[in-house]
Amino acid sequence: MLNDNIFLYFYSFAHQSFFLDWLIVFVAHTFPYLVILIAGVYLLFHHDIIKSKNPFTAFALKWKEIVLVFFSGIFAWVIANLIKIIIQIPRPMFQLEDIHPLIEKTGYSFPSGHATFYMALAVAIFLSHKKAGWWFVIIALFIGLGRIMAGVHFLIDILGGYVIGIGIAYFTRYFYDKIFKK
Repeated sequence: MLNDNIFLYFYSFAHQSFFLDWLIVFVAHTFPYLVILIAGVYLLFHHDIIKSKNPFTAFALKWKEIVLVFFSGIFAWVIANLIKIIIQIPRPMFQLEDIHPLIEKTGYSFPSGHATFYMALAVAIFLSHKKAGWWFVIIALFIGLGRIMAGVHFLIDILGGYVIGIGIAYFTRYFYDKIFKK
């Protein structure tokens, strides 16, 4: 099966060296938390909230966009987890032999909550800030690839997460524009 073969190719990079395993775990597990911080700092500094004479007033003017970006990611993650409960597709280590993931995970595989959240976050930023948005999209792609290499997701889990994340970000932006930009 193509999905299994693609998974096995990327998973073959795991367990090759201490440094490569560390890098995979960093990209797949640790770095995503830093991305949340980076996104928040970017949105704050981009809008000069921290630099302004009255940060609370500046924040009040820009809070809607900041909430939109993080709401998109959180809403997408919730939807992904609901789909996981409904579909119940096992992770690679439960479907294939001799898979020893670099990250301990239980629960179901499809869609990837990480891929869904970070792509929704990236697209939500992209819809307001194209240049920065592209960087966050690239970061989301690396996180998804790291999740495959770490042995916790198939490619289809990641792609499904990306599609859901993109859809939720556009859906959220559509309603944001309807409500706040009359």
